[in-house]
Amino acid sequence: MALEPRIVAGIPAYNEEKMIARVILRTAKHVDKIIVVDDGSDDDTAIIAEKLGAVVVKHEKNLGKGAAMRSCLEVAMKVRPDVFVTIDADGQHDPDEIPALIEPILKGEADVVIGSRMGREIPRFRRVGARLLDYVTDVKAGGIIVDAQSGFRAYSLTALSELSVTEYGMGVDTELIMRAKEASLRIMEVPISVKYEDLETSTHNPFYHWFDVFFTALKFISIRHALLFYGGFAVIMFSVAVSFGIQTIDYYRQYHEVVTNLALVSISAGLLAFLSLFTALILFTLITVLREKR
Repeated sequence: MALEPRIVAGIPAYNEEKMIARVILRTAKHVDKIIVVDDGSDDDTAIIAEKLGAVVVKHEKNLGKGAAMRSCLEVAMKVRPDVFVTIDADGQHDPDEIPALIEPILKGEADVVIGSRMGREIPRFRRVGARLLDYVTDVKAGGIIVDAQSGFRAYSLTALSELSVTEYGMGVDTELIMRAKEASLRIMEVPISVKYEDLETSTHNPFYHWFDVFFTALKFISIRHALLFYGGFAVIMFSVAVSFGIQTIDYYRQYHEVVTNLALVSISAGLLAFLSLFTALILFTLITVLREKR
């Protein structure tokens, strides 16, 4: 007789005493174990989670969602579940959609399943910002850019063993999906509902969130495509240096005077071009060596 698959949920939480009980109770109906990482909350989030039977990991101070997710993954790897589900603690996700989320993994069709919020009743400013960040991430499932900022996800044990977290902030969701793409894991999306009416007291500023995610994606792109990223910038700066240099020389020929501003722009752009090209070559060499050692 085949054993039932073991499902574990991870919930990163920070000052979510108002919602954490409801999220845990509804999630518990669909999973075998719940891990709550209390990221330095100064309310009763951890106490409530412990009372409800969750495995609670406490951070002494608020380190950010990335640090909380890292702790979730570390504890989950010790448990070694068949499927690991992550869900936000603020109540925006519906735990009753967990069966649909994990189904592709249980069927062996995917390693990572993302709960996609696209097309749902999302406030316009959130939808536009999220979509722009998704295109920066450029991870696709079925030819469609995935909802890379969704925190409602499911991971297979294979995915858990392949993925790691270095980000401390809100960019962790983007980091994980980009790492999944790099590891050639099978990524799928399933549509989910989402509720924003309960998020009026959210501790996360949406603009800070966007910038955090954007720079996380930018960092990964700059490292993974060092020659294109830094080399392209070097070409732009070199063009600026030549353009302003020609203007400086022309002015000097006509009036026998050096326009300091033009000269400084030319020199500065030239230095930036050199530094960018040097950075591109160093990063490309390091990444190539690291890949060969794997």
